[in-house]
Amino acid sequence: MKCQETLAITEHRIINGDLNEHGTVYGGRLLELLDGTTSISAAHFAHQLTVTAAVDQFNFIAPLKLHDSFKITSYVSGAGKRSIEVFAKIIGNQDTFGKKFLAATAFLTFVTPQLVAFPTLIPVSQEEQTVCNAYQQRHQLRQQQLLANKELTASIVLN
Repeated sequence: MKCQETLAITEHRIINGDLNEHGTVYGGRLLELLDGTTSISAAHFAHQLTVTAAVDQFNFIAPLKLHDSFKITSYVSGAGKRSIEVFAKIIGNQDTFGKKFLAATAFLTFVTPQLVAFPTLIPVSQEEQTVCNAYQQRHQLRQQQLLANKELTASIVLN
């Protein structure tokens, strides 16, 4: 399956209710919209129910402001036995009709409730090749982080 077959795109106009005290889009709002868009990419790939397991990486690159608009583009960038990694980029459009800029990038992991024989992922564009070629490295890092997180959660006191 080509990465493009898992493509999901959403577009948004920024309004006052999206802004934080700095006059830029509130990060939680971006995460909400990002989760919705990337979940569609995961569903296109898995052909079954998926659940967000983690926001593995979110990089703010440039702020989004009132009167800007932005587009979230996502596609599957790798898969394990039950997990699906989705890459997303947020492209801002200054004053809605002006200059485009990269506002953020992210990697999210989704899981399926059961083991699945996922199709082979075929990156075509240079961007897709760059993103997908580093999947194994990101996957290994995520596994290490999961082990460290298990140790941390085992030591947390619930009082």
